[in-house]
Amino acid sequence: MNWGIIIKLLLAMVFGGIIGLEREIGNRPAGFRTHTLVCMGSVLVMMTSEYLIKTYTSLEPDPSRLGAQVISGIGFLGVGTILKDGSRVRGLTTAASLWVVACIGLAIGVGFYWGALTATLFSYITLVLLKKFEDYMPRMRDHEIRMEIKNAPGQIAEITNILAVLNVRVRDIKVDPGQGEVTNAYFNLVFPPGLDKKTVYGELSRLEGIRLLHGDD
Repeated sequence: MNWGIIIKLLLAMVFGGIIGLEREIGNRPAGFRTHTLVCMGSVLVMMTSEYLIKTYTSLEPDPSRLGAQVISGIGFLGVGTILKDGSRVRGLTTAASLWVVACIGLAIGVGFYWGALTATLFSYITLVLLKKFEDYMPRMRDHEIRMEIKNAPGQIAEITNILAVLNVRVRDIKVDPGQGEVTNAYFNLVFPPGLDKKTVYGELSRLEGIRLLHGDD
């Protein structure tokens, strides 16, 4: 029995599970089991590369080839976690965490344990602690605007074009499914430093077919 193989796969279960558990608690598309399997699969790929080098010495295999395929191929799995809900895109952080977990698995597979451990700890800190910091900061500078817009193609694009010119970042857009000529749209915006809210409201109010119903104070 090769204890080295067992230890590496066990570390993959632990390290991948730590990151996956955070995603599972947050009810994300890819959770505990998915991250664990990705990490273990990456470890197995690198151990397979080492096995090929030791077994088929006459072929001179490239030990980095299989690992490179994992790094590029994990993108297909990550795409499956990215969801588009109307004008809102979700799952980007989960896709990134899957990519990081795959890299952690590769590090474990080649015996780079300290690198894998450090990356796991820092990734967990990023997902947990920095999220709280990120959630706190936007509340100090986010602004929600509710508008009544004409229920026609291109209206949202006109609004976002104006916001882009003003360097206003759009964090979220929600549109009520309107059945009549008008519908309500909700914009969560982040203003750049020095930009007056009245300037933004004034520019948006000039657009045809759009009426500003509410802008937070």
